Amino acid sequence: MPEPLLRLQRGLLRRPGGERLMPQVLGAVPHFGLEAVLVAVELVLEAGALSADHALNVLARLCDTPLVQTVETTLRLREDPIADTRRYDQLHGLGVSHV
Repeated sequence: MPEPLLRLQRGLLRRPGGERLMPQVLGAVPHFGLEAVLVAVELVLEAGALSADHALNVLARLCDTPLVQTVETTLRLREDPIADTRRYDQLHGLGVSHV
């Protein structure tokens, strides 16, 4: 196992239940790749806040893709929406619950 992961593991094992935390970090490798996980673990080790949640949070922020600013769509309304309060009154009279 690479050195940063071993250092994180040693730190996590000092805590109660720490043996269950390392598999969470290792489970991110197939999704994000080993290099990304190692970078996130290095950042967590530098910060000194050793936790699996912190490592996964840093990893998610590192790999976060930017949001698309505009989306082109071809959807068009056939009819303009209208407010029909009579429909609500009719449903209310039938005992239909909206909750």
